[in-house]
Amino acid sequence: MVDPLAEVVTLLQPQARFSKYVSAAGPWRVRRSEAGQPFYGVILGGGCRLATDGQEPIHLQQGDFVLIPAAYGFTMSSLTPVAEDCDSAPIMLPHGEFRLGAQSGPPDAQMLIGYCVFGSPDAALLVSLLPQLLHVRGEDKLSNRLTTLVQLVGDESRAQRPGREVILARLLEVLLIEALRSAAGTGASPSLLRGLADERLAVAIRRMHESMTRPWTVAQLAKEAALSRSAFFERFSRAVGIAPMAYLLAWRMAMAKDLLRRKEGGVAEVAERVGYGSASAFSVAFTRHVGLAPTRYAREVDGIVEPVAAI
Repeated sequence: MVDPLAEVVTLLQPQARFSKYVSAAGPWRVRRSEAGQPFYGVILGGGCRLATDGQEPIHLQQGDFVLIPAAYGFTMSSLTPVAEDCDSAPIMLPHGEFRLGAQSGPPDAQMLIGYCVFGSPDAALLVSLLPQLLHVRGEDKLSNRLTTLVQLVGDESRAQRPGREVILARLLEVLLIEALRSAAGTGASPSLLRGLADERLAVAIRRMHESMTRPWTVAQLAKEAALSRSAFFERFSRAVGIAPMAYLLAWRMAMAKDLLRRKEGGVAEVAERVGYGSASAFSVAFTRHVGLAPTRYAREVDGIVEPVAAI
């Protein structure tokens, strides 16, 4: 059975940037704006406050895991109130640890945090299918698994062992999939995750991924989900955040771009593999969606830097 969530994460091509251990004491505040880079962290002890732009602040406690697939701006701070204009500079201690706030005394918070990057030029499109923020509470039985994965990523990123990059890529894929599925059924923002948590919508989404070459219509997808056309359209749009055919188009274009990047066939073959009856119809759709003709995209892909934008 095709797993849409695993396909999206694999296509993202996650790569480690860095991972570090941080402790903090007293009042402290750190503001970060990382241009959409994925941020993840686990609270090893104590607690702190996380405020992401546009969302309500949350309190993180020991055992909690948090993932922001595209961290445009967020603030982490002590539970003790601190002035908004009083940012703390992390101080590097022996053994690679970083310290925030008071440099002496027992820590009020201990964290393992990290950033990664997505190697896919389609990262912005694919990330827009994911929740804006994932928070897994420490009492969740999956929290220990996530903590272990974060620790493995941190250990591997600091080592210089053979096969390091391959191991890190696989660990990050597992970490992201584990984090995303652990939050299934929660109050995540509209996303692929919420769609897959809905049993009826999940059937239609899997069918789109399994049979991308089929000339799907909303009515056919609604039938797969055992819903009326109007009920399916509304339910899908509300859960996933985009209309069914917009999702299908986005996925077809992401797969087409991946095939063109990897030089897996000419335009006609790629068109057929992503569900278009002719190379000309595919070229028109691709050019409208991407802004470049398929042949030019394949030729220039190595130098393309795509803007960050939602679907």
